Amino acid sequence: MNAADEGRQQLDAVSVLNAKSTLLHLLEGAGIAPGDAEELIGLVEAGALALAHQEVEERGRDAPGEKGELYESGWRDGAQAVADEIGALAERALRRAVASDRPVPAAATRPPVSRMQVERAKAAVVPLYLSFTDLSDLDPEVSAQVLTAVLGTMGSVRRAAYAGRLAEFASAHRARLERLYAAYGPGSRIAIHGRYSLVHSPTSVAVLERLAADPAALREEWDAAELPPAWLEGLTTAWGGATP
Repeated sequence: MNAADEGRQQLDAVSVLNAKSTLLHLLEGAGIAPGDAEELIGLVEAGALALAHQEVEERGRDAPGEKGELYESGWRDGAQAVADEIGALAERALRRAVASDRPVPAAATRPPVSRMQVERAKAAVVPLYLSFTDLSDLDPEVSAQVLTAVLGTMGSVRRAAYAGRLAEFASAHRARLERLYAAYGPGSRIAIHGRYSLVHSPTSVAVLERLAADPAALREEWDAAELPPAWLEGLTTAWGGATP
């Protein structure tokens, strides 16, 4: 190994594009539509930039103290300028990633919900749900319909960041959610069928978050999807009953 090989290693642009093309090919081979695959990879790229932005901002605060106040000030200013530019790149990458959404109808304010967005929401809610209770056998098709209504309350950028929002919601309301699932969820005396059915579904975490954040939009999407009103009413009652 020569001296050049021992230095800092970074991927060149050709190798990055090769990896992306390979992943696109594999995803399409697995049945993922090209637009969905592009969006998913774009979100990973935007996320990598967002994490780099966060790390540069944090490291920028740690200026070497032994070189004087003027040096420290210059260090922080330079680090902040770099962080700001990486943050702007992350924002542009995110908007490019979600720009492949289907065209928004003239009468609509939000784009239609795609299958990939529903799948991402499923991947987010299941582990959160399992941190509170056991998985039940509620029809998976129902889960897709509920998540479509939930995601319909948001625009593309908010959908892209919804996993983080759900995690924050679950963390902020952990004790209340634990009481709710203990009283109404799997393993409780409440039957899986009836007005509390949705408590037996991982999608309940997402519905509760929307009830707290934007109940009017949720009810509008719920009615448009022709989902049972009793499910939403039951979850609302359970949430109110889980207060301390």
